[in-house]
Amino acid sequence: MPEKKPGAGARRPPTRAEIEAARHKTVKDVIRPGLDVLFVGINPGLYTAAIGHHFGRPGNRFWPALNASGLLRRPLTPYDSERLLESNLGITNIVPRATARADELTRTELRRRAASLRRKILRYQPRQAAFLGLGLYRDAFDRPRARVGLQRDKIGNTRLWVFPNPSGLNAHFHIPDYARMFRLLGKRRRARNS
Repeated sequence: MPEKKPGAGARRPPTRAEIEAARHKTVKDVIRPGLDVLFVGINPGLYTAAIGHHFGRPGNRFWPALNASGLLRRPLTPYDSERLLESNLGITNIVPRATARADELTRTELRRRAASLRRKILRYQPRQAAFLGLGLYRDAFDRPRARVGLQRDKIGNTRLWVFPNPSGLNAHFHIPDYARMFRLLGKRRRARNS
């Protein structure tokens, strides 16, 4: 039987060649109308694009923090990303193409893609959008003074949140910090539903 490739259900780590070949690939959005929260990443890293699942690189804090936040019906891994919809959550990226580092993206590209993301949010109308990267939000939306937390700005009726990037390279925040921040989304969600 032929071996499955990463992203086709396989759980083996991608090879170095597969990671390099993932440059400029995309990862499918997990989205539908009326989500409680749409998480917005900067763009897929090469490892993530190689396996075809959001926040897939080992060491990324997104999934462990989300699992600890109470927002999910059951614990998930990157390979279960489609199951986010069961908890009325989704994921997209500002820039769809994969790069080795976020600094390979230009401010011009971020702003151009932010306009596309704005249209996507208006189309799907999530209750909340959570941007995972303060610098991402500041650059893409020309909000140099934005701070972590709930923003004053909205896109349509969608409330906007900004959190630090959950990459393992971000040494200032840990899984409990992200879980606590993600719980704020849940509190806002319950308040709207009551």
